[in-house]
Amino acid sequence: MNKEELDNKLKELKIEDFIWFIYIGIIILSWYSNTLERKYFIYNDLESKEKYRKIIILIFSILVIVYLYFLNSSKEEINSLKPSDSNQKKTLTYLSYLASFLIVISGLIYLYIAIVDTELRVELAFN
Repeated sequence: MNKEELDNKLKELKIEDFIWFIYIGIIILSWYSNTLERKYFIYNDLESKEKYRKIIILIFSILVIVYLYFLNSSKEEINSLKPSDSNQKKTLTYLSYLASFLIVISGLIYLYIAIVDTELRVELAFN
């Protein structure tokens, strides 16, 4: 790995460290949103329901942005492939891109459900 590749890798890792903090924030928001959802179902508290929906929409919006970052990163990996790279590396890089693409699609679907399902008929989970 030359100096430029090392610098790029370290820059990527720094961004990924920041994304871990975002995930921690999402976990805390998710935990709070579960409390609001529980309060809505037990007490029929409409204010809790709306707060829950807004938080879920925020969570999935943030996740889609994060997923788009990883999709773009995977695309850059494809663009940086060299003809001399092994077939295994090429295959795994393309598979990583496909996985990132599918995760973006999943995030967009969850975001759509969160926006449209005003009556909380569908349980949204990170599965």
